[in-house]
Amino acid sequence: MQFIIYILIYPILWLISILPFPIFYAFSDVVCFLVYRIIGYRKKTVRYNIALALPHLSKKEQRAVERKFYSHMCDLFLEMIKTLTLSKKAIQRHFVFTNIDLYHEYEAKNKSIVILYGHYASWEWSTSIGLQAKFRGIGIYKKIKNKYFDKLVQHIRSRYNAELVDTKNTIRVVTENQRKGLKAVYGFISDQNPKPQKALLWDNFMGYKVPIHTGGEVLARKLDMNIIYLKIEKVARGKYEATFVPLCDEVKETPEFEITKRFLREVEKQILEKPEYYFWTHKRWKYKQE
Repeated sequence: MQFIIYILIYPILWLISILPFPIFYAFSDVVCFLVYRIIGYRKKTVRYNIALALPHLSKKEQRAVERKFYSHMCDLFLEMIKTLTLSKKAIQRHFVFTNIDLYHEYEAKNKSIVILYGHYASWEWSTSIGLQAKFRGIGIYKKIKNKYFDKLVQHIRSRYNAELVDTKNTIRVVTENQRKGLKAVYGFISDQNPKPQKALLWDNFMGYKVPIHTGGEVLARKLDMNIIYLKIEKVARGKYEATFVPLCDEVKETPEFEITKRFLREVEKQILEKPEYYFWTHKRWKYKQE
């Protein structure tokens, strides 16, 4: 059944991916109308999260954020599909690293690198770092239950000289690479919502104490890797700029979890500046404490 669903849907995805950008985003508008106005996909969760995290905004302003978010979310999903056929030259026009020289300075230190970033703007196209990195690019992701779509996602996200590692295999792969002396850059989306019993840290995020994902910092500290934040901004429809932001000078000389806390403050600043580009469908505050 999984394979049948896959072979029925894949041709549609491929056709979407080859649409010229003006038609592509017009199609995204249609999808947005269906998802937001007709289906109301996770609208209750989105509305709750925005009201919770942005209480300083009026109801009218919160609804405006909501509408803009759904438009961005549909763009984001379709842009992932666009990656099926988007050339390497094209992706570098649409996703620009503003200070790639700083990243190369970190590579010159001859240590593997952990990149922390949140569910903000376009984490999907950040895999294009593999086109400019000397180190092996590895993204940490959660495996999809449908094995055929999981392979498709792996194919999409690895088109620009990157590869994916399932969260369950992260520690094994990273430590094995380190043992073999293989230098790599690891991408961790670190604003997820871990289960409370597994959380090593609880910290404030948008005004509420929540369990925090600390895997990136823990591995960087244990294996003496450099760690930086990737600040991704949406500057126009289909156009993103990514800037590397140092979080510390030496990982092992920084107090435990201080790096993760600095990362959270960076994500908060982006949310407060342009909240419509945060991924509000996640139940980020499910285990919040007042």
